[in-house]
Amino acid sequence: MRTILVIGIGAGNPDYLTLQAIKAMNRAEVFFMPDKGEEKAGLNAIRLAMLEQFVSEPRYRLVEFAIPSRRKAATPDYRDSVEEWRDKLEVAYQRMFAELPDDGVGAFLVWGDPALYDGTLRILRDMQAAGSPIAIEVIPGISAPQALAAQHQVTLNRVGEAVTITTGRRVGEGEADALSSAVVMLDNHQVFRRFAMDEAEIFWGAYLGTADEILVAGKVSEVMDEIDAKRREAQARHGWIMDTYMIRKPQAD
Repeated sequence: MRTILVIGIGAGNPDYLTLQAIKAMNRAEVFFMPDKGEEKAGLNAIRLAMLEQFVSEPRYRLVEFAIPSRRKAATPDYRDSVEEWRDKLEVAYQRMFAELPDDGVGAFLVWGDPALYDGTLRILRDMQAAGSPIAIEVIPGISAPQALAAQHQVTLNRVGEAVTITTGRRVGEGEADALSSAVVMLDNHQVFRRFAMDEAEIFWGAYLGTADEILVAGKVSEVMDEIDAKRREAQARHGWIMDTYMIRKPQAD
């Protein structure tokens, strides 16, 4: 039976790799590398640098696969568009796994943690449920919210409160309006501006833990234009951006 390792590689800093992740990387015979286009080639460059640094005997092969485009859709059609996209990826995965011998070990190097806003594990579980003869091993990684909190030296929760991690799309639909705090990922439209009148604070970070890291913190009303400018400039320079932030409103007495 083929073994597929789903390895969380953290938020971008090689030092975020766990010992478990490094051991798993040294087991893999094939690494499946997503091709997201020229503008995101830097993501794979970081993956390759990690392999070069941490795989002691590099006998592995690289197998690239194209990430299909996803049909843009709003709620309630959004879930259907994601499922269509995952179905296309499942076909690509089936082809790639043929590159492995029957008892081979392949690996995905997943940004952050495989359990948080990444579809790799869900696709593999669906394949397994449909009868694909694969064994799955998951290696957790340091997620962007963890790295964000560490770099800003704040906690994700406040006393007696829950931790909410959500997406920019859902915040734009009003999900976080009634919350006192939330961690927001995958926000391409800077919807944090909706909190400018709430005296809310924002803790924002991009390229967390890397040499290109950018951090901004302050009241949303005071720093939202700064974040927008830094984000645009960084995306133009690198061709891609990964950022996340936490919104924190004043606590009621």
